[in-house]
Parts: sequence; C-alpha cells; structure tokens
Amino acid sequence: MKKVAVIGAGHVGATAVYYIAEKNIADIVMVDIEEGLARNKALDFMHSAPLRNYNVNIEGTSDYSRIRDSDVVVLTAGIPRKPGMDRMDLLKTNVTIAKQVSRQIAEYAPNAVVVVVTNPLDIISMAVLKESGFALKKIIGMAGALDSTRFRYFIAEKLNVWPGDVFAMVLGGHGDQMVPLKNYSSVAGIPITQLLDKDTIESMVRRTRTGGGEIVSFLKTGSAFYAPGASVAKMVEAVIKDEKRLMAVSAYLRGEYGYRDIFLGVPVLLGKNGVEKIIEIELDSEEKEALDYSAKAVCEGVESLGRFFTPA
Repeated sequence: MKKVAVIGAGHVGATAVYYIAEKNIADIVMVDIEEGLARNKALDFMHSAPLRNYNVNIEGTSDYSRIRDSDVVVLTAGIPRKPGMDRMDLLKTNVTIAKQVSRQIAEYAPNAVVVVVTNPLDIISMAVLKESGFALKKIIGMAGALDSTRFRYFIAEKLNVWPGDVFAMVLGGHGDQMVPLKNYSSVAGIPITQLLDKDTIESMVRRTRTGGGEIVSFLKTGSAFYAPGASVAKMVEAVIKDEKRLMAVSAYLRGEYGYRDIFLGVPVLLGKNGVEKIIEIELDSEEKEALDYSAKAVCEGVESLGRFFTPA
C-alpha cells in the first residue's frame, strides 16, 4: 500500500484526507502540531470506513517521524486568508511554517512528491524547494486544478449542463491575476466561444479570478476547503497511480512560456515523479499579456523571499 502524508489537520487538510481515503489508493498519515487534533479527526474518519467503503489506514499524530517513507506529502499547514487580506499578506507567517515543515519532509520522506497547498501558493512552493533541496519536478503547487474546477462549474451553471462534460484550463499565479483560457475551455468538445457570448465569458473569467475571495467574504473567518480538498485528492491520485494526467499545476519553470526560476500555473503531465513534462500551448496575444502580468506578480513575491533565507 502506498503512503500519503498530509501536514495540517485544518479544514483543507482534513477534507483532502477524506477524499483521498475514498479513493482507496493509499494509507494516510495526518500531522498537526495541535496535540490531539489530527488523532481525533483520523479516528472519526476510520469510524466512517464501514459506511463509505474505504479500506485504508488513517493515522493522526503530532509526530513528524510518522511520515517516514511517504510517497506523497501534502502541505496545507498555515494560517488561512481572512476578509480583506491578500494572499501576499500571508507570506511572512506561512513561509516560516513552510520552512519548518520542509526540513521535516526532507528528513523523513526524502523521495516524496510534495503537493503545496498553503498560500500564497506559488511563493510557498519556492520556499519549500529552497528549504527541502528536492528535485524541481518533485515540488508541485495545487493551483490550476482548483482554479479550473471553479471555471468549469461557472460554465456548467451558466449553460445548465452536466459539470463533468465541461473542460477548462486556468494558468498563471494562484491569485487574482490567474488566467482562465477561454480558447482552451469546452463542453463535450465544443468551445465555449461557440456557446456563450464574449461578455458572459468575461464575467465568468472575473468570477473565477476572485472565486477564493468570494468564499472568504461569506465565511468571514476562513477560506474554501471542499473544492481545494477535492483538487488535492485528484493530484495525489495522479501521482500515486502514475496516471500521466494532463492538468494545470504550479510548476517550476526554466524558460517555458518565457519565464525562468519561478513557480507558475501551467499544463503538465502529472505522474509518479511529479511533473513528468511541462506542456507548452499556443496563447493568443491577450492571453500571453495576461500571463505576463500574472508572472510579474509572482516574481515580485519571489523577490521578497530573500529576507527569509540566509545566503550560503
């Protein structure tokens, strides 16, 4: 049986554990520094097993050594975004947490693929890479999977069609500058540009970009967790089962799309080694301009990381 570790037993982490368990693909260890929190939730999940028909072991602990030899480690630990708070406002606290966790991952699960969920996601992914020393392809940010499923839902809602027939692609940083691609979004193979007028599509693009903030505005004291948890589970499944799935994730770029040394949401083949291949697609001038703007915002965040790392 494969092994998945989820760091952080809050709403996103716990929801991801539940969705992963229901796939019956790996035993799961959930770690949280709050004594008893992960253990309580793990026991509750195990009580559900006879009803939900999963047959995997779920362990909750505050002991990082229990993640030893995990195939995938999911990082959800950190403070959530609050109303009026931009993702960049989270940087100081969450980088500190990510550095601490990264050292534990490097010690106990040095061969794992790491799925980063903590925000600001693209920046935290870079922090994890720097602190862990892992191969570039082993660190992936959960961005496009979540942003794309939101775009897919808005399209399905507007057209009153089955959501599973909708396919969409969202690139760029995981923030308000993300880039939903209308030219690569379709319903059962029919481009949405043939089904919806330009103004309607643009309104859905805007809503996708602010989808996380919309949830935060309703919750007041937290952020989304059901869709993020489901997105994590989909990515974990692709890695554990070596599916070579084509999906958008935040990956480290070395010249692809004209960007270098940043994590940015792009289409990749996702498999047992993490990012098996980065897929470069053609973008029109409007899409490339929007992606440039998104990448610039990520670069500014990466530049601020220097204060948290001591030069070698």
